[in-house]
Amino acid sequence: MPAELIDGRAVAERLRAALALRIAELSYKPGLAVVLVGDDAASAVYVRNKDRAAASVGIAARTIRLPASTPQSELMAVVAGLNADPDVDGILVQLPLPTGFDTQAVIQSIDPAKDVDGLTPTNAGLLAAGQPALVACTPSGVMKLLAETGVDLRGKRAVVLGRSVLVGKPVAALLTAADATVTIAHSRTADIEAECRRADVVVAAVGRPEMVRGSWIAEGAVVIDVGINRLADGRLVGDVAFDECVGHARAITPVPGGVGPMTIACLLENTLSAAISRRSGFSRTLPKASG
Repeated sequence: MPAELIDGRAVAERLRAALALRIAELSYKPGLAVVLVGDDAASAVYVRNKDRAAASVGIAARTIRLPASTPQSELMAVVAGLNADPDVDGILVQLPLPTGFDTQAVIQSIDPAKDVDGLTPTNAGLLAAGQPALVACTPSGVMKLLAETGVDLRGKRAVVLGRSVLVGKPVAALLTAADATVTIAHSRTADIEAECRRADVVVAAVGRPEMVRGSWIAEGAVVIDVGINRLADGRLVGDVAFDECVGHARAITPVPGGVGPMTIACLLENTLSAAISRRSGFSRTLPKASG
């Protein structure tokens, strides 16, 4: 039987609708500031989509555009100003930064309470320790999509392909918090295919087009494809060979239309969470998949 398609667009739409209702009840508009450095076309499109999505749920979003020639010190000063701005609840510095910037220094300069990308050492450390944190948006979206399938993660074998700080490591931490037994596989992993075949859940985030073949997937596994790669012919594909894997998996995300829409929706959720935490003193909770 063909796999169930996990519709990220539909899940993201429901999440945005729920956020809009919650925001409408507030006496203020949560504020999101995005800093875009340089003229990378893909980043510019992504930022425009964020602005539109924020406006649709009632978040006051603004984008600060800086040329690629901006000195590091000036970028850091912009972030410092946003840290001090009481109307800004969330700060996102669009990555990747142009060559020459110290990305880690910029990330570390963001107030952790406003770090809606969940990348500061404070939030990453809280997540690793199983404590309430602002969680990176794509990993948070992955967990919501897993919850959508109804999979009970407790005791399940999960393999995360990729160990990046943006996706792989935080996804592994979230899966561990959900009581899955987690393996992080990477370029140095021996027999990566065998690791995948043992998994009940496979999360692919390696940035290699269609690396995961159908023979890697156990019958009935759940497959979450984080990758998005543009081929020479213009097609967008994930890290998973979809046509092969769909015949083995119980549920699988398409590319596009799977994880991608969830990233922006979870950014909006983080902005609301940060606003409530800052303005009302409420604590955040660590997202976990239901099951």
